[in-house]
Amino acid sequence: MRFFRNTVLSAGASALALLVVPFGGAFAQVAPSTDLITEDVLGDVREMLAAPIIVQAIRHQNRLREDVQQAEIDQLDQTWRTEVDFDGAQPLIAAALGSPASTFLLREQASSKGLYNEIFIMDEHGLNVAQSSVTSDFWQGDEAKYQNTFPRGSGAVFVDEPEFNDEFGIWVTQINMTIDDNGTPVGVATIEINLTELDRRRSNGVL
Repeated sequence: MRFFRNTVLSAGASALALLVVPFGGAFAQVAPSTDLITEDVLGDVREMLAAPIIVQAIRHQNRLREDVQQAEIDQLDQTWRTEVDFDGAQPLIAAALGSPASTFLLREQASSKGLYNEIFIMDEHGLNVAQSSVTSDFWQGDEAKYQNTFPRGSGAVFVDEPEFNDEFGIWVTQINMTIDDNGTPVGVATIEINLTELDRRRSNGVL
């Protein structure tokens, strides 16, 4: 497996990375280390993503958009962004969220009981296939989550830097990984993990 991180931690900071963030009048907020993303955590994610409904949905979209051009990708992305900010009909978003694969991801998010904040999968071009909630854009192909996974082939994993969610007062990070079908890369998944909850479960011996 190839494991990538865009954080650089010194040997003395392997357990915790100290970041200063304003929240509720307090400023010293400590980010749980992404070392919490162990092989066991990754294994659970891979098991979820190996569900036939996920692989089949990606395969289907790859066939539909086999010859898609960048101009069409840009148009789809722009349409999605416009719908996100529109109060009226949202046909592209509705079709995506109403798919069986999206329903599956929503249920997986709910069953994680706060561990997974968001899950979405992309095709071989970085275009959304399914998601547990509405993403801000439709094309991820120009972002690190895609560029550090799918082009690197089977087994690629990229864990992003921790970020503090001011609204909920938690630390989160994104696990991004190539999705394989019998050893052939077909797409990418992004799973936003609640690091604060993961740290709590580890500390309490739940995981």
